[in-house]
Amino acid sequence: MIRCLLDNHCTEKSDLDVVALSGFRWMDITQPDPEEIQEIANEFGLPHYAIKDCLEPDHLPKYENTGAYKFIIVRFYSPRNGGAKNGEAGKHDIHTVQELSSKIGFFYNNGFLLTIHRRQIPFIDEIKEKYVDTGYVTSPEEAVVKVVWNVLHTYEQEAEALVSQVDTLERRVFLKERIPDLQQRLYVLKRKASICQRILFVTRDVLAKITTTPRDTAALQDVRDLHTKLEVAYAQLLDDISNLLNVYISLSAQRTNDIVKVLTIFSVFFMPLTFIAGIYGMNFDYMPELRHKWGYPISLGAMVAISLGIYIWFKRKRWL
Repeated sequence: MIRCLLDNHCTEKSDLDVVALSGFRWMDITQPDPEEIQEIANEFGLPHYAIKDCLEPDHLPKYENTGAYKFIIVRFYSPRNGGAKNGEAGKHDIHTVQELSSKIGFFYNNGFLLTIHRRQIPFIDEIKEKYVDTGYVTSPEEAVVKVVWNVLHTYEQEAEALVSQVDTLERRVFLKERIPDLQQRLYVLKRKASICQRILFVTRDVLAKITTTPRDTAALQDVRDLHTKLEVAYAQLLDDISNLLNVYISLSAQRTNDIVKVLTIFSVFFMPLTFIAGIYGMNFDYMPELRHKWGYPISLGAMVAISLGIYIWFKRKRWL
């Protein structure tokens, strides 16, 4: 679908006023079919391969400057199934860049801005209404900066959500609550953070090459600062998740050791007692002790003495 956001060929007076105010043409295209791709290529003089790059589901961020126009691809956070809640695993949100984010492509020069994407993007209309229609943004470069800022903001929201989930799991781990699927949850969180970090890493080169008007330099710097902040946030997230996983494994090993320790103590106490009971449980005809009138109390006394001796020895060794 091709939408005319700002176009000199619009007929409504309000649109003409906006074009006069903004001074450039903005076409927004969602999920174009082959005929629309051909129409776009012919009208703007764009190569087919560049338009198809915009529609490749797994294409990573990139920047090209041909001289006639600038071509940018960025990805915004948009999981296909809305994202797993509370760190729970989902089938379609943790495996690939394509499943966790969506792509938007820009073609622009001094006179026009063309945005191409597969899915509806709410903040496109918000930018037009808030910045372009009011005259705050007057060039394609400035509009691109606003769109990219909104793209990065989607990762900021997800980073805050991931931090909250990690903090919740960390608190439960140190309170020694049982979390049967903790490893699975941590895998989901780590996979999300890793994919977002990968996208942001590739986006860094794009932001380094983007230019804007002199009056919008501060806004572009804000975008770069936000990107740096997000890279640090996701790197810290990955460290926190890895550390939490290591702590969980250590605590699990400690619990296993405690169980083995208890079982070992029981076995040490009962081994000599079982040995004594085993000897006098043998069915030999000639065992004089069996007919001794003090044989039974002596055996019990020996068992008690051995148990006390083991207990005192364990205490001295501080094993109890």
